[in-house]
Amino acid sequence: MKSRKYSLFVLLLCIILVLSMTGCWNQRELNTLAIVMGLGIDKTQESNQLLVTAQVANPKELQSSPARSNAQAFWNIQNTGNTLFSILRDFTHISNRKLYFPHIQVLILGRDYAKEGIQEELDFFIRDHETRLNIWLVVSEGNARDVLDIEPVIDRIPAINISKLLDEQDPNSQTSTNQLNDFLTALIDRTTAPTAPLVEIVGKGDKKSLQVKGTAVFKDDKLVGELNKYETRGLLWVKDEVKSGIIDVECPEGDGKVSIELIDSKTKVSAEIRDNRVVMRVYIREKGALAAQYCAESLRTKEKVEALERNTAAAIQDEVLTAFRKAQELNADIFGFGEVVRKEHLKEWKDMKERWDEVFSEIIVEVTVDASIERSGRAHYPPVPDKE
Repeated sequence: MKSRKYSLFVLLLCIILVLSMTGCWNQRELNTLAIVMGLGIDKTQESNQLLVTAQVANPKELQSSPARSNAQAFWNIQNTGNTLFSILRDFTHISNRKLYFPHIQVLILGRDYAKEGIQEELDFFIRDHETRLNIWLVVSEGNARDVLDIEPVIDRIPAINISKLLDEQDPNSQTSTNQLNDFLTALIDRTTAPTAPLVEIVGKGDKKSLQVKGTAVFKDDKLVGELNKYETRGLLWVKDEVKSGIIDVECPEGDGKVSIELIDSKTKVSAEIRDNRVVMRVYIREKGALAAQYCAESLRTKEKVEALERNTAAAIQDEVLTAFRKAQELNADIFGFGEVVRKEHLKEWKDMKERWDEVFSEIIVEVTVDASIERSGRAHYPPVPDKE
C-alpha cells in the first residue's frame, strides 16, 4: 500500500515538474519586434487609398541622453493600400522587425479620411488580439501623419506626448476625451453619436506644437462637424463628465469679472413625453469656489454671493443650450438622449426609434442649474483701497 502511494507521489511530482518546465510556444524576443506607439490613418488624394503611418519607438536612442544624440527616439514608417490589415502586414517589406501593437498609445484619424467613414478600419482593432481598446482615439485637423511628425519638447516620442496631453484635460473639462472603447460603444448604439478629441498643429517651422482644439462629432462612422471648447463643456455637463474648470462671470455690479473654479458637479437627465413631444430635463448641481476677482467691490455679503451663484448658473445653462443647438444643427445625438428615452419610455420608444433623427430635431431641453459657491480662498477682500 505504501509502495503504491509512493509511486503515485513520484508520478505527480514528475508531472508538476514537467509542466513547470514548459515555455511559451509563441514567444518572441524583444530585439525582433518594432514596438508601435502610435498609428495614423489618412486618405491619399491621388489614388484614394489608405495611407497608414506607424510610429515605432527607437529603444537605442531612448537609452541615450537627448543632449548626446541628435537622432530621433522614434521612427515613422508609412505604407499605402486598400485595407488596414494588409497595409500593416506589408510593413515587413519596410521594417526588418515585426510591428508589435500592445503598447500603442494613440490612434489618429486624418480629417479627410474621417469624413468618408472609419468603420471598416476600426473592425481590425476589435478583432486583433494584439491591439488594445483603451487607447486614445483622436481626430487631427489636418493629416494624421503630420501630427505624428511634431517632436515634443519634453517627451521624446510624439505619441506619448499626445497621450499625456489628453490625460491632462480634466482640469478644464473642455475636451471630450473618449478612448477607442468609448467610441465603439457609441458607434454600436443605434442613436448615440460618437465623439472624439480634436487636435491641431499650431506655429511654424521648428516652433510647431500640438494643441487640443475641441471635439469632433460623428454621425454613424462619418465625421460631420465639431464642437468648440465652450460647446464641448456643455456636452460634458449633460454627460456628467465635468471634473473641474473655470467659468468667468460678471461681478454683481457689472464692473468686472469673477473666475469661479468648478470643484464638484452632478447631473441627472430624465425624459418626459409631453403633448407628443420629447422633453429632456437636465438637472445640474454644481459647487464652485471663488478663484479670482477682477472687480473692486466686496463680495462677502450674502446678497453678493447669491448674485454670483445666479450668474454661474446662467453661464452653465447657456453652455448646455449652446451645445444642444449645435447638436441639433448637426442632427447628431451626442448626449445619448435616445438611450434615456428608451430606458424610461420603452413603449413610446418602439414607435420612435426608427425615426429618432426626426424626433431629435424637434425635442425640447429644459435645463435647471443649482450653483453654489462653497469658499473664496484665503482672501476676503480684493487687493484695492477701501472706498470712502
